[in-house]
Formats: sequence, structure tokens, C-alpha cells
Amino acid sequence: MIGVFDSGFGGLTVLKHFLSHLPEQDYIYLGDNARAPYGPKSPEIIFEYAREAVDFLFGKNCDLIIFACNTASAQALRHIQQEYLPQKYTDKRVLGVIRPIVEKIGSDQKINKVGVIGTKATIEAGSYQRELLKINPNLEITALSAPLLVPLVEEGWTKRPEAKMILRKYLKPLKLKRVVCLILACTHYPLLLKEVREIMGKRCLVPDPGKIVADSLADYLTRHPEFDKKSTNPKRIFYTTENAEKFKGLGEKYLGERIDNIARVEL
Repeated sequence: MIGVFDSGFGGLTVLKHFLSHLPEQDYIYLGDNARAPYGPKSPEIIFEYAREAVDFLFGKNCDLIIFACNTASAQALRHIQQEYLPQKYTDKRVLGVIRPIVEKIGSDQKINKVGVIGTKATIEAGSYQRELLKINPNLEITALSAPLLVPLVEEGWTKRPEAKMILRKYLKPLKLKRVVCLILACTHYPLLLKEVREIMGKRCLVPDPGKIVADSLADYLTRHPEFDKKSTNPKRIFYTTENAEKFKGLGEKYLGERIDNIARVEL
């Protein structure tokens, strides 16, 4: 069983690619919608939320968890991996979304100017900037926070004119910098992928992070077959800390398929 954790709906952009690339796996999705967005919160609070999610998903028989949340990946993943798992879950693993994206973009020698947009906590953590420069020290990186985008997605406002107006304001400095690649460093943002690509234009590559992460997970399962547990009747189970009916309505829209097994939980 693979757990997918996000602060809200954003992780569905990653799960969607998992279901397409690796449909024979069992998945449990946990969206902490009641406490989203994570971006403005302190590193200590983000770690506590992430730890609670880990305990919940491992308690539901997951062996492997993907932090589909960039903020949790940036602020809590290393602590979880290096300190929490060795103490409590020695035979289980937690992976994030930052490393696969960084390796894909940083190794592309045609890319010299990179833009990164994410939550305040993700940008302040500096994970993307630091890891990209490790791979390619010559990269010119412009990293900006876009705090209003997660609430827009959580409210289902992705197609409203206000969303595009806010997007244009956030993306204008990156267009002026003439970045040739833009990293969407929040899994909520691909729900605005079409609009972002239109604004940035054809000269700027805006990859779908979910596809990169799904490819990376497929490779990980090949290299770690102990976590590759295919099922003849794969399960899809969803949990939210908010209203289950609201999650089902917007979740089906964002995921592109029916959500039947959904329940509200408290962490």
C-alpha cells in the first residue's frame, strides 16, 4: 500500500499520474484540507502535521509514503527520514517530490535560467535553489512565493478570472527575467498548468511535476521490489480532514475520475 499525503487537493495532481503510470498499486490518499494552506505556517508546525500524517498512513498499513506536498517535503522530510523513521518505523520509507524534479531539471544542460514558484515556506526553505545548484552551479535561479494560489485551488476557483489575474501578477517578474524553465514547486499549482503555460509562452518550459514524480516512483519500485506490491484488485482510498462531500466534489474534478471510498478523519 502506497500512501500519498498532501496539505489538501494538490497531491491529486501527483496521484493522477501514479494511477496512470502504476495502476496496479494500492493507494491511500490523505488530504489535510482542514489545515491548508501549510505555506504560512512555521517549520515546527509543518513537521508536527507531517508526523501526524505519517503515523496515520502507516497505521493504515502503508509501507511507503509519498509527501506530495512540497512544503512538507521542504520543511519536514529530512527530519522524518533521518530521525523519526529510524526511531519508530525502521522497515518503512517516506519519499518527497523535490529531489525527482530537481534531478530532472538540473541535469538538462539546455536550461540556464530557472524560475521557481511555491509557498512561502517552500521558497524560504531554499530546498529547490540549493539542490539545483548542487547539480548545476551555473544556473541562474529566481524563486518567488505565490501564497494566494493554494487557497484558490482549495476553493475551486481555478477557472475564475481572478485566478488568471493573480497568476499574471506572480509570473510577471519571471517573464521579465526570461527564465527558460519554470518549476511549479507546489502540487496545487499544476491545477493551473494550462493557464501558467499560456502566460509564460512557448519559450518557457513548464513541466508537469506529477509526471516527473511518477516516473521517479516507478524507478524506485524497480530498484526496491520489497515495496512493489502489485494487486489484482487495486484499492483507492481517500481521507480528508475537512468535509468529505466537498472533497469528493472538487477531488473528482481535479483527479478526473470517480472517488467512491472517501471519509473524514481527525489527525
